Amino acid sequence: MKDLDNIPAMMAEIGERARAAASLLAVADPDVKVAALQAAADRIETSVSTILDANARDMEYGRDKGLSAAMLDRLELTPGRIEGVVAGLRSVAVQVDPVGEVIAEWDRPTGLHIRRVRTPLGVIGVIYESRPNVTVDAGALCVKAGNAVILRGGSESFHSSGALHACLVEGLTSQGLPADAIQLVPTRDRAAVSEMLGMTETIDVIVPRGGKGLVGLVQREARVPVFAHLEGICHIYVDAAADVEMARQVILNAKTRRPGICGAVECVLVDRAFFDRNGAPFLDDLVRAGVEVRAEGDLTAIDGTVPAAPEDFGREFLDMIVAARIVDGVEGAIAHIRRYGSNHTDCILTEDAAAVATFFARIDSAILMHNASTQFADGGEFGMGAEIGIATGKMHARGPVGVEQLTSFKYLVEGNGAVRA
Repeated sequence: MKDLDNIPAMMAEIGERARAAASLLAVADPDVKVAALQAAADRIETSVSTILDANARDMEYGRDKGLSAAMLDRLELTPGRIEGVVAGLRSVAVQVDPVGEVIAEWDRPTGLHIRRVRTPLGVIGVIYESRPNVTVDAGALCVKAGNAVILRGGSESFHSSGALHACLVEGLTSQGLPADAIQLVPTRDRAAVSEMLGMTETIDVIVPRGGKGLVGLVQREARVPVFAHLEGICHIYVDAAADVEMARQVILNAKTRRPGICGAVECVLVDRAFFDRNGAPFLDDLVRAGVEVRAEGDLTAIDGTVPAAPEDFGREFLDMIVAARIVDGVEGAIAHIRRYGSNHTDCILTEDAAAVATFFARIDSAILMHNASTQFADGGEFGMGAEIGIATGKMHARGPVGVEQLTSFKYLVEGNGAVRA
């Protein structure tokens, strides 16, 4: 029984148990891992009412706390969303097991045969806000990659995450895998986060998944390596050669499908020549859909828009709000994104291949898109089954962090009595 009043001791115990579980998972039979994840999916399917009851408690807590509509949307579980969680879990289960995969191999004149093979990272700490589905996504991905995971969900999703975690543990133990492979920190106390950030002896990497405040805290205070997931300040640039109807469809979807996710567009950039010829009907669409369009310059003449403040550019709204600005061609769009972007996801809408090539070459975001909604910035949509987050840094993992990105590698070197001259 964990002592919830002694956070340092509790977290130290969790870390030690995770380290022990990781050593077993690293050599677990791939078929056993598949069976455990499928069993967890089965358990979620038979526990829908329990999970929804837990989520109702969290939704009440979130409303009392004053969460925005977009944040409540992130928190809410429905039967359909639970089906999506189960589908993602099953998709991760049947992916090719990465552990032991030979990435490259070669021979040396010295008689050495060298292989670079995938190996688990060890113990992963995941700190996240609001979205209870992260509990399942992170747990499944880490186990599939042979890692143990310590999950610290947001206070808002405390009960939902607990219900989903119980299903994951049942799946593990049904196949003889250690329950400690997926541990959920059993307290809302923020001191647990501070402890995780310093657990260098038991945690190999921290993955923060949440807003700017959380990620900033982790980056400032962590002594453990971090896969950074910064803000999703996603841009869509409407080029002079963009198809008008395509732009309308893509931008409406990119903002309104789920405005509270990190792949939602936060700023629309309109080429001057496009605007002079076509106007900006996609902004009219957004206004009619209930989006607050914070516009600048000539775009303020569009009915229903409001003037943008300087701080509206480079801002992650995570709500039914979008900034809009006119720019001079692809060079103007690139300059804006370089100044205000967060290296998450940026998109160009155009039929001009040269403009696409320039945009793709000169913007260094983790994900670049052409003629597609930024809402596709998701590991599931990339065929990874699920993701643990979108890494916006440049070291190790970048973009959607799936099973493969949760591994490192080691070298296996074989000789036949080789000695070095």
